[in-house]
Amino acid sequence: MPAIIAMLRGLNVGPHNRISMEALRALCGALDWQGAETYVQSGNVVFRSKERNLNALAKRFEDAFEKKFGFPALLVLRTAAEMRTVIANNPFAARKEIEPGKFHVLFLREEISPEARKQLEATKVGPEEIKAHGRELYIYYPAGAGQSKLPAVMDRILKKTGTARNWNSVTNLLEMADKLGDSSG
Repeated sequence: MPAIIAMLRGLNVGPHNRISMEALRALCGALDWQGAETYVQSGNVVFRSKERNLNALAKRFEDAFEKKFGFPALLVLRTAAEMRTVIANNPFAARKEIEPGKFHVLFLREEISPEARKQLEATKVGPEEIKAHGRELYIYYPAGAGQSKLPAVMDRILKKTGTARNWNSVTNLLEMADKLGDSSG
């Protein structure tokens, strides 16, 4: 079974939509996600599953999550192999001044359209830099993401939501997935 990385949007950010990681792991266990481990408090889970259809897996989780916790949560999934590709495609890899805590990847469920990619890469609302590739946006926030106006602009251009993780989280999630292993043989 391949290791899968699950990333929930908007969980435990601010006073709303708060759940414990213990409760999240319990839900994962009830859904037969094997070896589920959480990373930080913002809804990251690494697990194994026999299910190969990630869209079906995400839908089943979102339905069970809303039923159990009373609010919806978008789930984005990547296999460990896909996360390795995300890391390999880092357009900022050669730049030593990039601070991992200020470098984020926005994970989407669907590929970014060529029109949206062009618009996003041309967007200038501050010092941020953005590069699109497949289902990911690589964003560097040199002044930090907290005060940036870029996320609101991205939402209008993309017309779809995803969930972002800083580079430290991206690499740590892959490390966790690698430790969980791949028992498919």
